[in-house]
This record gives sequence, structure tokens and C-alpha cells, in this order.
Amino acid sequence: MIWDTSVLPSPRQYRPITRASVKKLPQWGILDAEVQEAIEVVSTVLPFKTNQYVVDELIDWSQVPHDPIFQLTFPQRGMLSDSDYRLIQRLIRADADRETIQATARKIQERLNPHPAGQMTHNVPHLDGRPLQGLQHKYNETVLVFPTAGQTCHAYCTFCFRWAQFVGDADLRFATKEADDLVAYLRRHKEVTDVLITGGDPMVMKTRVLARYIEPLLSEPGLEHIQDIRIGTKSVAYWPQRYVHEDDADDLLRLFERVAEAGKHLAIMGHYNHPMELRTPMAQAAVRRIRSTGANIRMQSPLVRHINDDAQAWNELWKEGTRLGCIPYYMFVERDTGPKHYFEVPLARAWEIFREAFQTLPGLARTVRGPSMSAFPGKVLIDGVAEIHGEQVFCLQFLQARNPDWVRRPFFARFDPDAVWLDDLEPAFDDEFFFCDQGVGSPEH
Repeated sequence: MIWDTSVLPSPRQYRPITRASVKKLPQWGILDAEVQEAIEVVSTVLPFKTNQYVVDELIDWSQVPHDPIFQLTFPQRGMLSDSDYRLIQRLIRADADRETIQATARKIQERLNPHPAGQMTHNVPHLDGRPLQGLQHKYNETVLVFPTAGQTCHAYCTFCFRWAQFVGDADLRFATKEADDLVAYLRRHKEVTDVLITGGDPMVMKTRVLARYIEPLLSEPGLEHIQDIRIGTKSVAYWPQRYVHEDDADDLLRLFERVAEAGKHLAIMGHYNHPMELRTPMAQAAVRRIRSTGANIRMQSPLVRHINDDAQAWNELWKEGTRLGCIPYYMFVERDTGPKHYFEVPLARAWEIFREAFQTLPGLARTVRGPSMSAFPGKVLIDGVAEIHGEQVFCLQFLQARNPDWVRRPFFARFDPDAVWLDDLEPAFDDEFFFCDQGVGSPEH
């Protein structure tokens, strides 16, 4: 055990901040009236939660409202369409009753594609004819687990594609309480090597609760084929004291150690959106302590307008992460859900940003892949822009796919400078459809 405990930041209490308490912030007075109203209006429809650590340590209040972490965590006026914004604004100004406002907000939410890429329709596996809510099995090798106790976060990202988990509607929520279902399903599916525990954020759970999902994967007979355990989390950026000063932080690290002792691989899929999130002593202490257990940290994030849509930010993030021992993993394209119109970046521009950021990376940081769209058929990589037979095209390939035969097969789309998602693209060379447009039906699992 080589946990770094000698030089750590002093513990501080960082309380959560929600729509009900945000006006108590000392920084609230810095915001002009229009920004204050936007926070109230938009957070009526889209979830808002942050904490004192984000407010005190990550946001540069002299740059608000343009500061990237403020954009990342505080609702912005442009996240709702003009018509939807004015509708909620009028109700609030008229002091409408809570039920009326909530019903109106719900109608807006339902139009925002709350579960993209077949999450509720094509990714849910079955066991003896029974759908296993809270599990997803889109790719042969990987099963996703959504523990019920992990369906919140220490703070919410404004662009989050899982925003529907947090708005209080049980019909939109996707979660499971049953670790037993996971074990039973995995015993029957020997093709699965990886289990991804996700949310929300699994790291909001106490260690003893998280252990209920991890420990069976280490010791249960019939699960020897499980090689890798992943935990998708933003806590490394928003609540790094989870690994340093919380009451069960050491218990958590011991759980991580048990994964390595069992001969399995533990990967913390750290959601870092901006280099600022790696600059604090607390964030760096968390990285050191996690890595001391034998786990590694892989860095991933979408490219989002107003937050990290410049190559320098990405280059700095990947270099600093590599220096600390993290592994640059993915640059994603902002998904087609929620307030995408505010955050989306054209695919052509996304590729330019990735290419520029990648050009001066050291070799160890060139593990990163992107820009990648997690679309319905799979993870589609934008490999470049080229001219072939006089036609300008996007060069594409699948990094993962519902059909494994599609992976790493190059295909081409007509260049469109305004396209922001796979559905906006058309096949190049007068082809009628992409090869992946056929053969995607109901889930097989």
C-alpha cells in the first residue's frame, strides 16, 4: 500500500448547491439580473446541482458568465429554445402554481430526446424473457450497470446526455437495485469481458453499497470471463475528496486494491472536461491515491461549445493528465439529446480541433481517440476529411458497433460543414445508404 497521505490538502466541507439554495451563494450578487433569471427558468426544465468545491475551486468568477466551468455547471439562457424559455418565464413571473409549471416543463423534457441511441428500446437485455431494467448490453463484450443508489451526481454537467436520470420522473429514469440480476445474466453470457458501472455517478454511493456490485465479479463462480471493471465517474473532477477525506475513502481504496488482487483490471473512467479540473491539489491527490491501488484512470469527455471547443484546452488537458499518470481515452461528440443546440459543434470543426490538439502531444498521450459519436449503430470515429475522386468526404469508421463485423471498416460520408451528428450525414459517391443502415433490429441479448 503506497497511498499518499503525507501531503494532502486540508479537509473542507463542501455542501451541495441546488435550485433552492443557489441564491444564498455569496457569488450570486456578481451575476446580473438576466443571468439570475436564466438560472431559475432553465433549471425548471433541465436539472441543476453543483457544490461548494466547484464554486470555490474551479470557477473563475471574474470571467463569469463566460468561464468554462460556470458554463459547465450553471444553467445558461441558450439551453432552451426561445419559445420554451419564454413559456416558462411567463409562468414563473405570473407566480403560476407548482403543478402547472412542472407539467409544462415535463412536456418540454419529453421533446428533448431523453434516451438517445436506443437506450430504452434496443440496449436492455433480457433474462428468461424478463427485461433487466438498469442493465444495458449494446456491444458484445460490455455490459453497463446503473445502480439505483448511484443515480445522482456530486454536481450536474449542463450538457449531460443522461440528464433525464435527474429530473424526478420515474418513467425517464433507468436504474437497477438488483446486483443478483447482473450476476445471473453474466453467467449466461461468456462473451462479456467488461462491466461498466455507471449512472448518474456510482461514486456518490458509500463504499459498502458499491462493493455489492463489484465483489461478486471478483469471487462468484462462473464469472471468470469478467476481466475488466470500469467505473464511469465525474467525482475525480467535481468531488475528488471522495478519494481523500471522506469517512470511507480508505475503505474505497481497499476495495480498489481487492480488484487487482483478484487478477482483474479496474479502470476509473474519469470525466474531465477542462484542464482546470486537474489543477487543484485535491484533484491531484485523488489521482495519486487511486493509482496507488493498481487502478488506472482513463480520461474522456465530449467536445462542447462554450466549454472546451478549442484545441489548446484539449492539448493541455491531455498533457497534464498524462503527466499525472492518467490515460487520454476519448474525445466524444456532444450527443443528440437535451440542450444539444447550445452545446453542439459541427463535425468538421470537431475534427479540426482534435487534429490541432493531437499534433503536439507526446507519444504517451496519443492513446486518445476522437472525435467519436456514440450513435445508435455504435461508436463512429471521424477519421478525417479528404478529397476522393473529386468529392470532399468525411472518412469514418466504427470503433465499436452493434454488429462486430462493422468495426474498423472504413466508410465515407459526403462532406457537410454544418453536420453535427451521424443522422445529418449522407453517403458519399452517390451510394443510397451506409452499410450499417441495414441489419439493426431488435436487441439480441
